[in-house]
Order: sequence, then structure tokens, then C-alpha cells
Amino acid sequence: MGLASRLGAPLAALGPFIGRRARHPLVAVVRLHGAIGSVGVGRGGLSITTTARDLETAFTLRGVKAVALAINSPGGSPAQSNLIYRRIRALSEEHEVPVIAFCEDAAASGGYWLACAGDEIYADPNSIVGSIGVVSGGFGFPALLAKIGVERRLYVQGDNKGMLDAFSPERPSDVEHLHGIQKVVHDSFKALVRERRGERLKGEEKTLFSGAFWTGTQALDFGLVDGLGDLRTVLRARYGDKVRLKVVGRSPNRLRLLLGRGTETPAAPLGELPDAVLRALEARWLWARLGL
Repeated sequence: MGLASRLGAPLAALGPFIGRRARHPLVAVVRLHGAIGSVGVGRGGLSITTTARDLETAFTLRGVKAVALAINSPGGSPAQSNLIYRRIRALSEEHEVPVIAFCEDAAASGGYWLACAGDEIYADPNSIVGSIGVVSGGFGFPALLAKIGVERRLYVQGDNKGMLDAFSPERPSDVEHLHGIQKVVHDSFKALVRERRGERLKGEEKTLFSGAFWTGTQALDFGLVDGLGDLRTVLRARYGDKVRLKVVGRSPNRLRLLLGRGTETPAAPLGELPDAVLRALEARWLWARLGL
């Protein structure tokens, strides 16, 4: 008796069970965790480069009913936030697959930008949500240099090439230029929130778009989210207890994260360690400003 013949009866017996499992609704889960952009040791932040493959896979799974975004991000680069947002929306429309966003510890600033890619947004009552604003930070050291007797020498071509240099005195014209850039980004963020949330928004825009952040419960009152609940509970209520949740992509283990190794990026070479440390501090600051 051949192998096919010997396996035929057992496989036939499993057929009904395999068929029933295949009929259970399938929801793809994509984790969007971490600061957005090239931040942190090893540049392991969220970007279109590190998320594109997982997003493509999620929306093209056979029989997928929806894509769930598990978001845990304090924000970061507005450009990368928008690139990831646009890719999610394009894939959703192309494959006619709805998107449901879930805020975990935080979906703030760029993290909320990502959440707006969802047709619906859910949060834990204690999630940090919002921070619809733009922030730039830095340090100024000219007084320190003068105190320790160090002379700053900066050679540029272009009157504004040394703009906002940390070791030179701050110029009002530089600050005004930066505020102009921030306004353009803030206006873009506000327009996106208005488009995606529409009449669900409640309260004055002066408050909503002030850059403040709130708990999930407060965000529900403002119409920034549609409900309270965790991913598993909400999806089981929506698609039934037998819903299949397929996590797309690998989660980096804690040791690799500590060493600066994410799932897509290598650790920083020794020569880049000073810059990597600064990026790690930047990522830590993004979380710390939310009290996390």
C-alpha cells in the first residue's frame, strides 16, 4: 500500500475539523509598538520600512475579515507616522478589509496618528491617548562654553545653515522659522483627525488639539476613541468566541531589544554608540513625558 493510500483515511477523518476551523473568522493582528522614526539604540523605531512587509501580509491573508492594530507608541516622527498611516489606509481600501485600532499603554502624538488609520478605535480605560500637537526639544550651551573658556567655531555656507545650533546663541528668527514648520505639521495632524473622526469628535478644538493627552475613558468622552476594551474581548464579541487571531510578524525578545537589536535592524556599531545613546534617551523622553 502506498503512502498516499495509508494517509488517505486519517486525513479524511480530520477533514470536518479542518473545515470547521477554516470557517472560523480570521483577524490579522499587527503590533505597532515603540517610538516612531529612527530613535532608540540600533534605530529600531517604527517606520514604513520596518512595518510595510507585516502590513502587506496582514491584508492579504486568505479569508481575513479585519486587521487589528495593537498600538503602543508615544509618538515620534510625523513623516513616518503619516507614511505608515497612508499605507494602512491604502491597503484597507485596496483589499476592502476594515481596520480596528487598539490603544494599549499609549497611542499619543504619532501613536494616535497611527490609531486614526482605524475605522474604529478602542482603548483601555487607563490608556494614554491624544497629544495632538507638535513638539521640538533641545539644549543650549553657549553660556557653559563661555564659563569654561571654550570658543565655538562654526563655518557655514548659507546664512541659516547653522540654525538652532546648540552651542550658539539662540536667534529669534530661528525660533520663528521653527514655529512655522511646527504649525504646518500641526495643521496636517488636525486635518487628519477631523477627516477620520468627523462628527464623533466632541468638545472644543482648542482643547482637543492643544497637545494635551488623556486616559482612555476621557478620550471616549472627547470622541477620540469609539469604545473601551482590549483586543481579544472586543474581537470575540464582534466575530464570535471562535475567532482566529493571527499575529503577523515576530516580536523581538527583550535581550535583543536591550542590545539594540530589533526584528529588522542590527545593533549600532561601536563608532555610532554616542549617537545611539542620544537616540535611546530621545525614545525614553518620549515615554517619560507621558508619565510612563
